[in-house]
Amino acid sequence: MMENKKRIIVIVVIGMLIISNIFFVLKYFSTYQELQTVKSAQSKVELNTKMINFASLFIKKVLQANTEVDFKTRLSLENAVRDLKDEEIMTKWQNFIASKTETDAQNSVKKLLGILIEKIRQ
Repeated sequence: MMENKKRIIVIVVIGMLIISNIFFVLKYFSTYQELQTVKSAQSKVELNTKMINFASLFIKKVLQANTEVDFKTRLSLENAVRDLKDEEIMTKWQNFIASKTETDAQNSVKKLLGILIEKIRQ
């Protein structure tokens, strides 16, 4: 009789341990998914910040410039574009810097700023 009670107690304890392990495994996966969501959102915020900083620098140093853009400014803009690691933006940037006429440059700027805004909205 005493042995049956010990056996029942051991079975109940083992059952509780199994149930608690299942609970903690489910909680772990739930927390892991939340962490991945937060990391994704954080990387999106960082990318948007880089895009906004580039757009701001571009507007300030190129569009609002009263003189020709110097080498240092072009280099900082080039580095900012490369830091975005976005092929579409890089292509629009290269189209802008390869512009031969003022009209081409204006059209390229419109496309570049348009794609930046569109990417930030996503």
